[in-house]
Amino acid sequence: MERYIIGMGEALWDCLPEGRKIGGAPANFAYHVGQFGFKSLAISAIGDDQLGREIKEKFDQRGLDYRLETVPYPTGTVQVTLDEKGIPCYEIKENVAWDNIPYSSALEELAKNCKAVCFGSLAQRNEVSRETINRFLDAMPDSDDTYKIFDINLRQHFYCKETVENSFGKCNVLKINDEELVVVSEMFGCQGLSQEEACKKLLKDYGFRMLILTCGTDGSYVFSADEVSFLNTPKVEVADTVGAGDSFTGSFIASILRGKTIPEAHKCAVEVSAFVCTQNGAMPVLPEDMIH
Repeated sequence: MERYIIGMGEALWDCLPEGRKIGGAPANFAYHVGQFGFKSLAISAIGDDQLGREIKEKFDQRGLDYRLETVPYPTGTVQVTLDEKGIPCYEIKENVAWDNIPYSSALEELAKNCKAVCFGSLAQRNEVSRETINRFLDAMPDSDDTYKIFDINLRQHFYCKETVENSFGKCNVLKINDEELVVVSEMFGCQGLSQEEACKKLLKDYGFRMLILTCGTDGSYVFSADEVSFLNTPKVEVADTVGAGDSFTGSFIASILRGKTIPEAHKCAVEVSAFVCTQNGAMPVLPEDMIH
């Protein structure tokens, strides 16, 4: 069985001012990894409803493979409004399908044949999906070429220290943005430290292989035990920033799995996420020169 790169968690509709767009960080991640030629897969749950059927149709149109269990809850939706800078604000509906992703023998088989998975804190707000994600992570191979990426993805009030700390213990790559770093620093006693000091402390305390810090227009960092890569954010005409962080993570991991160095993978991720910001929606087709 070919080894997969998987995005696991929420599958939903972003209800934007200009209309509905397919959303959810795990699917965005899987979609972008797939553009780099890897066998990628989105794992989530949908309702037995029109919105759920349309998610499958959209994934099919984009060539994204998926395992979407149908459960007796409505398909997830998020009301998204954009501020004057194009930054999204979210109202995430509760008690929906992706809160209730069931664990199964089929998922366990996928976990055993998974070389990278990206998961977040949002999909762990409910016990059912939280347990499924944790069991999946535990079933994955624990090898040097296997990546467990925690894209922390703090949203509204849907997180707690216990879930974050548990995920720190299970991941080997942490992806976090500058606003989330402030919250995490308060949780884990890093107040008073600079961004770089806080990141290095988290890297050391939890033994991450890499820590990715994105700071919007102020650039981005990748920390490892023996190097720090920093790149400025390209100045582009922003359409919206929905999915830009997921495209960064997906293209970075795809590049690492292709054998690129951290600075090379970082450069690719910055270029891809800048391009995504110039497009409407989270899943644009990337230019050929970005994926070769």
